[in-house]
Amino acid sequence: MFGMDLPFQLPLLFILATPVQFWSGKQFYQGAISGLKTFSANMDTLIAVGTSAAYFYSVAALLGLVQEQYFEIGAILITLVLLGKYLEAVAKGRASEAIRKLLDLTPKKALVVRSGKEVLLPVEQVVQGDVIRVRPGEKIPVDGVVVSGDSTVDESMLTGESIPVEKSKGSKVYAASINKHGSLLFKATGVGKDTVLSQIVKLVEEAQGSQAPIQRFADEVSGWFVPAVIAIALLTFGGWLFLGQPFSFALIVGVSVLVIACPCALGLATPTAIMVGTGMGAKKGILFKNAVALERTAKVDAVVFDKTGTITQGKPVLTEVIGLNGWNEEKVLQVAASLEKPSEHPLAEPIVQAAQARKFKLSAVSGFKAVPGKGVFGTISGRPFAIGSPSLLSKPLSQVRAMEAAGKTVMVVLARKVPVGLIAVADPIKPNAKAAVLRLQAMGIEPVLLTGDNERTARAIAKQAGITHVVANVLPKDKAAAIKALQAKGQVVAMVGDGINDAPALAQADVGIAMASGTDIAMESGSVVLMKNNVEDVPRALVLGRKTVSKIKQNLFWALIYNVLGIPIAAGLLYPYTGWLLSPALAGGAMAVSSVSVVANSLLLNRAKL
Repeated sequence: MFGMDLPFQLPLLFILATPVQFWSGKQFYQGAISGLKTFSANMDTLIAVGTSAAYFYSVAALLGLVQEQYFEIGAILITLVLLGKYLEAVAKGRASEAIRKLLDLTPKKALVVRSGKEVLLPVEQVVQGDVIRVRPGEKIPVDGVVVSGDSTVDESMLTGESIPVEKSKGSKVYAASINKHGSLLFKATGVGKDTVLSQIVKLVEEAQGSQAPIQRFADEVSGWFVPAVIAIALLTFGGWLFLGQPFSFALIVGVSVLVIACPCALGLATPTAIMVGTGMGAKKGILFKNAVALERTAKVDAVVFDKTGTITQGKPVLTEVIGLNGWNEEKVLQVAASLEKPSEHPLAEPIVQAAQARKFKLSAVSGFKAVPGKGVFGTISGRPFAIGSPSLLSKPLSQVRAMEAAGKTVMVVLARKVPVGLIAVADPIKPNAKAAVLRLQAMGIEPVLLTGDNERTARAIAKQAGITHVVANVLPKDKAAAIKALQAKGQVVAMVGDGINDAPALAQADVGIAMASGTDIAMESGSVVLMKNNVEDVPRALVLGRKTVSKIKQNLFWALIYNVLGIPIAAGLLYPYTGWLLSPALAGGAMAVSSVSVVANSLLLNRAKL
């Protein structure tokens, strides 16, 4: 390369270059051969063809058939490509750091109580049902339920929520969270792969390994790009020979075209951005189940919120009891609580709790029946009673309208179909609901409130949250149809719910966002899971989706521009004007730099503000 004459130069170069070509470069030949088996060409084909051309031409020089040799070109080229792959691997390792950090969170030992004695065991030996002690400052080794003790536990590594959670008897605790103050004794309920942490790791791994629809574009481009490059290289080679350039000149130019066009950067553009995006989401308590969900979030232009537990706190409180037709408040509440005690409806709990707080004796109910969207029916001391929606009334009452206008949910109590009382329950909105809605609107996304509640109450809650589009009086089974109606208008819809009664709507939406409260992260219905149960994470998830897809598009653009500009230069376009040629070694270096730059651009996502 530097014009030095060495004794036995050609044999020495042959001895040095051969192991580089066929041992270090073995992976390129293997990749090219596997591509040929399926009648397709890939990036390995370009490297194998280019370096082989230089190597075998040099072997011809060794045999005295031609004058010039290019042993060093093949060797340097393979070295540079492997260096590029090594740098890619390092960068991709940084991209998948999220999984490693999560795995490192679990403690290696657990203090297990067996036969009345506390024994320090490897965490792998802990089984379900074991009782474990965790002292102040220690990490909790497995998931479980507290059997004794009081403490606060830092669950930020799982949920992203910085405020420690109070724990007492009956509370759930999770592996890798940190016990802050008191000593806790808990029973193991989830060990090994069954812990919440393991499920998070599995979700992140699956998401990082999945393919986004936009990846198909890169695959399709690579499919026709490689054969096209080989054709361009052959045309370049033949063209320069035709123009009177020596064989060695045409060979160098042809090899440079093959090498600079290697579409490694194109292949890395999407998966590296997906890895960084999903890993960053996991650190923030936003879990994407797959790359498809991550890409779809970037296109969302309407977000549908379930009301109870999503926009509101999900802990309704009794605000008013009104007696009608000669009934007093105490009697109305006593009957209502008796009817609601067997009910599983979320509004039943505050009524029963209010009656128990006043130490009312609840009556036995026979013939209990719950009708979704209507109410509950039953018989007390031989008399039929009902409590439910104001739709049970034969004519509207002014008190009902006034309470609903104030954002309260009103239930009517009937004795033999005659209204005897009204009960108002309010579920206050979450403090950060309005901020989340305002941010969505600033992003150009329409927020929608979807609820089974009546129109007046729904509109009062929506007004507090800043939502103007309200779909009310929707039964759980009809929520999916409401989502479908929005999609029919051409909107890309995200549905936000708790993943239980909202399952059909979450599944119907383009993106189902499940509020998980950090406990049930594997909910089948949601494609995105918010660990913190924080409504402000909804716009954050959509911002992360947009930024990730933006990075993918940037990567694809630069990878393609690099080839569009690089191929003509490698083909000798500048040679007639400047006398300058791009050597294969420089082309290989440029190709490696392009791959690393794509990975580095993806890693910049880690600095993005959500």
